[in-house]
Amino acid sequence: MTYRSTLVAAACAVTLSLGQLAVAQTPAPTPPAVATTISNLASVPAPAVAARAWISIDLTSNQVLAEDRPDERVEPASLTKIMTAFLVFNALKEKRLTLDQAVNVSEKAWKTPGSRMFIEPRKPVTVEELIRGMIVQSGNDASVALAEAVAGSEGAFVALMNQEAARLGMTNTNFMNSTGLPDPQHVTTVRDLALMSMRLIEEHPAEYAYYKEKSFTYNGITQPNRNRLLYIDPTVDGFKTGHTDSAGYCLVTSAQRGERRVLTVVVGTASDTARSQESLKLLNWSFQNFDSIEVFKPTQSVVDAQVWKGAASTVKLGSTTPVWVTVPRGQAGNLKSTVERTDPLLAPLTQGQQVGKIKLTLDDKPVREVPLVVLEPVQESGFFGRAVDAVRLWFK
Repeated sequence: MTYRSTLVAAACAVTLSLGQLAVAQTPAPTPPAVATTISNLASVPAPAVAARAWISIDLTSNQVLAEDRPDERVEPASLTKIMTAFLVFNALKEKRLTLDQAVNVSEKAWKTPGSRMFIEPRKPVTVEELIRGMIVQSGNDASVALAEAVAGSEGAFVALMNQEAARLGMTNTNFMNSTGLPDPQHVTTVRDLALMSMRLIEEHPAEYAYYKEKSFTYNGITQPNRNRLLYIDPTVDGFKTGHTDSAGYCLVTSAQRGERRVLTVVVGTASDTARSQESLKLLNWSFQNFDSIEVFKPTQSVVDAQVWKGAASTVKLGSTTPVWVTVPRGQAGNLKSTVERTDPLLAPLTQGQQVGKIKLTLDDKPVREVPLVVLEPVQESGFFGRAVDAVRLWFK
């Protein structure tokens, strides 16, 4: 891949293009622009999706490919159970629950209306069975039983749901229950749903495997996973369906093809068939019309910068994680990279310390921005070295 790289340090720009190095004076950098939705740069427009709201995100680069009404508040229905599962997985990770732990089924859980896994009072059920009943069978009774196992009551669990939503940055979400049963104040957006789903995959990759199970049997009753795409497309391995009369038919879908993973959220479609068809249409368009490129490898030096008052004269700056960017297919050669950093860099510098940002643009439009960090620590130099650099900085 060929792309243009620019380094901006204070008011001095160093431009690297095709191996040629030039230095020019430029104004101080302006505040970063908001990243462009990638479909706006593509020659193939986003498909018409018959849904109230939707979004498609490339999880390899964490970039929005296309969206429609992403911040409109909607009813999440059983997509709520993604957050319920998130908190249960947190409890497992923190050893507050175990998979083989027996859970008492309360009368409230047993009588919860809507979709069910058919748990019964006084009949033993494990945490893992409840997880599978909630995810595969979309059991409202399982959701309430798990909420009570984690927090003692569904009300206390809902408070945890909203705390976790705030931690994840779900700014337009408010939960009122663990199931998704209708409530006027139980609202979210497709952007928030995508963020929650993305973070569940990121923070609980092993537990995410529950979402690709096609059926589950409990109490002698076998129920299929309501996500039809698990049967239609072998690259689909999740995520969750939802439906109420007021919310319509909803689906969060995740699929991996090669190195790329794409997540779509579609809400408010007219039928079970429609939510599957519209989601698959959006998935196929997202995979077929874009490329994801690894621009920088983890710990790869993006720039060697001068250090003042340090035991070393230079320091390597870059990213501690792979830097991927998604662009319309065939446009990787037009990608440009700009590095903006603090100048002067003064020791001591700690590994991972942010000292700037890496900005990636296509046709002068921002597509991604990531932190620029110190890759290797630099200690302060001795008294004499610091004194010399202090004088040099005075005249700089």
